[in-house]
Amino acid sequence: MLRPGGHPAGLQEWYDKLAPRVASAREQLRAIPLPKLELRSGAVLEPEGTLRLSFFWRDYRVGPPDFVVRRADTGEVPSSFVQALILTYLVTADGTTPSRRWVAFHSLPDGMFYAQAFRGYAEDRLVRELGERGLEGFRRAGERLKGEPLDLGDAGYIFAILPRIHLAAVYWLGDEDFPPRASVLFEDSAAHYMPTDGLAILGSQLVTQILRAAGQGL
Repeated sequence: MLRPGGHPAGLQEWYDKLAPRVASAREQLRAIPLPKLELRSGAVLEPEGTLRLSFFWRDYRVGPPDFVVRRADTGEVPSSFVQALILTYLVTADGTTPSRRWVAFHSLPDGMFYAQAFRGYAEDRLVRELGERGLEGFRRAGERLKGEPLDLGDAGYIFAILPRIHLAAVYWLGDEDFPPRASVLFEDSAAHYMPTDGLAILGSQLVTQILRAAGQGL
């Protein structure tokens, strides 16, 4: 389950604004025809009039009149954290074709503002917590999470986080002169689907999922 927390003060503002973000997103979504939302977001418009989309390997449904996000399998309402990310995605989506051109976080709009913090709580954390598992653990996680292999670094994988947001994780072994390092990369079209602060959260959550998958069965 995705949970907030563990982020520096710069992103704490995002969590503090969850309730108003959710309320604002729902109000905006009510004014957009569902077929247009389907085209813009890549979600699937189902016959009963709800949009279905996958978020971190779990399917959700959302639609009028309330635009409350619910799990597709159980009907359970997820946390405000998940609600806010999915609804923000739907509101922001403008239909731009995902580029598959990978950029570092600092190249996103206003990304320099969060870049140092993002490296600390996402990329450096991935290397630090993989520890001795290193490349082997990273590869194990990439396969368990059904990542698409990416020809970068000593190992790289692409993950579908939302219908039109893909993130890549790359691991370099290092040598006697340079320590291991990792990068979380974004398509340069990602800002057409999520504000940069939201993308930072998605990157951090991907690291959490990779670490969890790397440790399974050990």
